[in-house]
Amino acid sequence: MQIQDVFAAYKDDMQQVEKHLDKYITSEVKLIPEVSHHLIDSGGKRFRPLLHLICSHLCGYSGDACFPLAASIEFIHTASLLHDDVIDEAIIRRGKTSANNVWGNAASVLVGDFLYSKAFSLLAEIGDIKIVQLMSKMTNIMSEGEVFQLMKCGDTSLTEAEYLSIVEKKTAVLISAACESGAVLGGASKEQKQALEQFGYKIGMAFQITDDTLDYMAKEEDFGKSIGKDLEEGKMTLPLIYTLSKCREDERNMIRTTIEKKAFSAEAVRGIFDLIQKSGGIDYSLNRAHTFIREAQDGLKVFSTGPEKDHLYAVAEYILSRKI
Repeated sequence: MQIQDVFAAYKDDMQQVEKHLDKYITSEVKLIPEVSHHLIDSGGKRFRPLLHLICSHLCGYSGDACFPLAASIEFIHTASLLHDDVIDEAIIRRGKTSANNVWGNAASVLVGDFLYSKAFSLLAEIGDIKIVQLMSKMTNIMSEGEVFQLMKCGDTSLTEAEYLSIVEKKTAVLISAACESGAVLGGASKEQKQALEQFGYKIGMAFQITDDTLDYMAKEEDFGKSIGKDLEEGKMTLPLIYTLSKCREDERNMIRTTIEKKAFSAEAVRGIFDLIQKSGGIDYSLNRAHTFIREAQDGLKVFSTGPEKDHLYAVAEYILSRKI
């Protein structure tokens, strides 16, 4: 089963999510929908809302609350991207000029704040305290992750454990919450809720590790952002962390000097790319992602065989196979 088949199976539900996104982005302040739609309509796959819908169905939920909840999850994700691009001074997002480059940093931050508050307004309307608690805890952890990554920017001594902590806080917790919230809506057992929470967490870890690895592999026209951008922003991701632990002392010094002095000449960047390839940093990182995916799939054993379980398996496989 391909990821396109999964989206096709939830076509009607995803259309309901889109209607909720359009409905709640409206504002009498013209700039808010302009900036919001610039990113929300720019080709994002709605990966997190899709997972929420699958998990809701898997746990037997058949009501309408999954649609505003899925929309709130996408709003939180979009807000985090708007803030990320300001911090990273990004130029490209999803293959087009980033919002901060079109409207400026202040507008991007404030519209991001609007989307966060709109997300929690929707959660309040749903009225399930367990959902509100879950999402509140998740957004707080995401904020911690952003600050921790900022503290570690350009720190060439960043460990793999610290890197994985950043990935957990910035990416995995939101995907985990998207899955677990479906279980909460469906009144799933404690065992089932934990299984979906862990499934989301582990595919979230794999998703970000794969994304970071593609930064050293993909063609720029396919990837939707500048290749090598993570390196130039001083972000220490797993392929580079692994390479620093394996290469010669002179090579390690070259990488550290380049990053710490921000001396990103074309020759220096190419040299680092070559070292990552030579050291096995790409393979190591993809293998770590593969392990997370297999563990995620194994954790679904608590659920009976059925189409929704197959859909989750397919989403997990997609994370490993994607090129963008």
